[in-house]
Amino acid sequence: MRYALTLEMFGPMLESVWNLVRELWWAIALIILIKIGHSANFKGHVGEFIINLKAKIFLPKSKYRLFKNVVLPAEEGTTQIDHVIVSCYGVFVVETKNMKGWIFGGERQKSWTQKIYRYSKKFQNPLHQNYKHTKTLQKLLKLDENQIHSVVVFIGDSKFKTEMPDNVTHGNGYIRYILAKNDKVLTDEAKDRICRQLCSKRLRPSLATDRQHVANLKRIHSPKIRQTNDQCPKCGGALVQRKTKRGPNAGNQFLGCSNFPKCRYTAKISAAL
Repeated sequence: MRYALTLEMFGPMLESVWNLVRELWWAIALIILIKIGHSANFKGHVGEFIINLKAKIFLPKSKYRLFKNVVLPAEEGTTQIDHVIVSCYGVFVVETKNMKGWIFGGERQKSWTQKIYRYSKKFQNPLHQNYKHTKTLQKLLKLDENQIHSVVVFIGDSKFKTEMPDNVTHGNGYIRYILAKNDKVLTDEAKDRICRQLCSKRLRPSLATDRQHVANLKRIHSPKIRQTNDQCPKCGGALVQRKTKRGPNAGNQFLGCSNFPKCRYTAKISAAL
């Protein structure tokens, strides 16, 4: 009796809601698509797709071999590289940023700034981010420094408001940068060997691999996990004790990366212990 009464009371209401959903399904679907389109993950995939497409169109397949979404084993777990392009002119390690607004930054700055009207956001210097990728790949493939190139490419409605190094590009700029490298630093045999190594050493592209990499990132950046006081958190090099020579902090001691000046990570001694 109670069950029948409940249906009698709420049946018409549920039917009205269902009819409303059926009439407005397109609006609900549109809202969901807009939410997905504004997510960082979706923008990242779109950016990588655009870079892949441009590489396939403008870089001859006979000279350049493209690898996308390369996840490699690293000392702390895994490292993920957006694109690796192999040629006789070197191995290009490409980091993609799909952003809009004004971009402020310098080669040696720890963080860069994205500014959209009054909104400002700090993000990691992509050159530092790609340095780790480059070093991991260089060590894995046993390459010399002149055989590997770091490239950062911004896509989307963004504009550089500070002077950028040649290897920080926008849009098709990364294609021009790659094509400008015309000195052969690898033989055809070495190029084929590198392609085979990438195929064999990379983790198989899959959702499980992506989840594993994300889990590794969360573990590494967890506040509960501290870096050891003898290892650089950026490039994995040894931290050595140094002393400030000039300025108001002259005489103060700090920890600096042994790979200086390529890596400029520093830390207070008390913070690193």
